[in-house]
Order: sequence, then C-alpha cells, then structure tokens
Amino acid sequence: MQRPFFLEKTTLKWLMLLLPVFFSACENDLKKVQQISSKEVNKPVETTIGVDVIYSDSAKVKARMTAPIMLNYTETKTVKPYYEMPKGVHIDFFDLHQKIISTVTAEYAITKNLNKVIELHRNVVVVNDKGDTFKSEELIWDQNAKRFYSNQFSTLTRSDGNTISGSTFRCNEDLSSPEFLQATGKLNVNQGIAP
Repeated sequence: MQRPFFLEKTTLKWLMLLLPVFFSACENDLKKVQQISSKEVNKPVETTIGVDVIYSDSAKVKARMTAPIMLNYTETKTVKPYYEMPKGVHIDFFDLHQKIISTVTAEYAITKNLNKVIELHRNVVVVNDKGDTFKSEELIWDQNAKRFYSNQFSTLTRSDGNTISGSTFRCNEDLSSPEFLQATGKLNVNQGIAP
C-alpha cells in the first residue's frame, strides 16, 4: 500500500525545519565542551604526598625542603611548568659542615623550575642559627643568586631584640646582610653609656 504524497511532503518539510535547529544545538554544545576543556588544562598531572627534596651544589647539600603535598603542573600554551605546595613548606639551609644555618616555613609555596625561583606566601618565617627572625607575607628565594627578597612589608627581629621593618627586603640566605627600603626600627641602647 502506498502512502499519500502529501504525507511524505509534510514529513520532508518538518525534517527540513528541524535539521538546522539540530545542528545549531550541536554547535552550542561543542563550544561549551571547548570552554570546559580549556579550563581543565591547568590541572595538576601529578600529586606527591610527603615531599622531601634535597638541593645540592657541587655535590654538597645546600638545602632540604619538605612539604605535606606537592602538585606538579605541566607546560601549556600559556603557562610554564611549575610545582605548587598548597599545604605549606619547610626548608632547612646548611653550611659546608652540614649544620643548619637557617630555617624557612610558609603556609603556601610555588616553585618555577626554569628559573629556579621559589615563592613563599602567607605567614613566612625565617630563623637563622643566631636566633634572628624574619617575618612577612611573601618571600622569594632565588636559588641562582642565593638570595631572598620580598616586595611586601617585612620585619627582621635580631636576637638582641633590635627590630627593623620596611616596605621591601633583600638578603642572602643566612639573613646576614639585610637591606630594607622605607625602613623603620627599634634599637635597644645600653644604659650608662657616656655621650
């Protein structure tokens, strides 16, 4: 039995009307998928628990870094590879005789492999073997230059109680030659000294 011609013509018309709607719906979904996938590019590819890293120079241990967790991010079109320590970090620096000369702690850290720079953020504290204590919300460790610096307000309290603060900070790894900009401080003066 043959169907009436008008029925086939009506079906064809509906099909022609629905086909562009179907393709436009697919196009919108594809755009959403591309947006979602582009946002997921910067997710870590590797997670390490209980990190313990030794930094050495000329076969001599210079520092040891420990962290509860480290996330490894690979290179993308817009971002260079880096490591992130979102649960904090602890770094010990050693002298030639493997004695600890300073200790650094922070609640967050990020390290960029290509330029050997570790950025420490949130409640950063550095203590050297003389008892001097540095505090700031930011501290950058440039491993190549073997120096610390900060572009945020920083305070250094010496073991004798003298304190110096400033808007920026520069120093070597053992805190022995600090430089501050826009510095203020509190110096203890011994009583009984003749003018």
